[in-house]
Amino acid sequence: MLGKKGQPIAIGRLERFAADYELAKGDVRAPQKPKKSGKKVAIIGAGPAGLTVAGELSKKGHDVTVFEALHKAGGVLVYGIPEFRLPKAIVQREVDYVEKLGATIKVDTIIGQTTTVEELFKQGYDAIFIGTGAGLPYFLNIPGENLNGVYSANEFLTRSNLMKAYLFPEYDTPIRVGNKVAVIGGGNVAMDSARVAKRLGADTVYLVYRRSREEMPARAEEAHHAEEEGIDFRLLTNPIRIIGDENGWVKGMECIKMELGEPDASGRRRPVEIPGSNFVLDVDVVIVAIGQGPNPILTQSTPELKLRRSGNIEADPETGKTSMEGVFAGGDIVTGAATVILAMGAGRAAAKAIDEYLQTKQK
Repeated sequence: MLGKKGQPIAIGRLERFAADYELAKGDVRAPQKPKKSGKKVAIIGAGPAGLTVAGELSKKGHDVTVFEALHKAGGVLVYGIPEFRLPKAIVQREVDYVEKLGATIKVDTIIGQTTTVEELFKQGYDAIFIGTGAGLPYFLNIPGENLNGVYSANEFLTRSNLMKAYLFPEYDTPIRVGNKVAVIGGGNVAMDSARVAKRLGADTVYLVYRRSREEMPARAEEAHHAEEEGIDFRLLTNPIRIIGDENGWVKGMECIKMELGEPDASGRRRPVEIPGSNFVLDVDVVIVAIGQGPNPILTQSTPELKLRRSGNIEADPETGKTSMEGVFAGGDIVTGAATVILAMGAGRAAAKAIDEYLQTKQK
């Protein structure tokens, strides 16, 4: 009834309240550790999918080791989502809980470079889960993208979140913010990038998106928050060139106005250029937030893994089983960039399948 007459009940906020209340009032304890199964599982990637698998399999008594490429566990939860949307202390609490369940987390370990999947099997692991996410940024491939002052959203958010660029010089990881920033894209990551740039001191932040507000893939709530914070939406606008000064720094971005044509394969109306509508946006920093794909470091070192044309791992949607015996995968490395909750769901399903596989596997 509330959904029809007013605002629907926000179940996510109720769940958040329950978790925060337990932390403030309760005594969060890990369940009693089960009898050891004698099986070893390697998990590649300490993001939402990997941490979920680690927790579930630890509760089954398996010996779990999580390998994380960065210096902090949490994946996109720590490097991609800004502090004002997800406090890092909450993520750390969840990581600590997974360790309390019995999982070992090894950071600064890039599987595919320091060790391969085959070598993990030789080290005695009985099963492997790959949850390396979608960490490879896409670019527009327009002139000027190699100028100083052009960032991918991945780099911009990682340096702001995980590298604490906002605390320079306390942390020696500065990031150029500029006075006028253009963020290209219309998804949740673009909204996060724009709001972070504003918080880091930019006077004007433009959100440049080639379709209209109705086609924007970001959640309505995120777009509304960005507008509330003063982000200047430049809709039906497409960048065609980034302009640099004599020293190789961004000084502007040439754009062209768009209009909506017939729907394309995504169901959204295709943006069409309006001839002669070119103009230059005066900016000194450009952040490209048009999506990301699978990082190829691991998959290139594992030719036995069957991939889709996109470079994502081909895996059974119900179990996470891949083309390699004993190797499972889930989250963004399988689906492409999606939500945290979908990655966690895939992790839970894969954990169940891995447990069943280990029970039937002979040493």
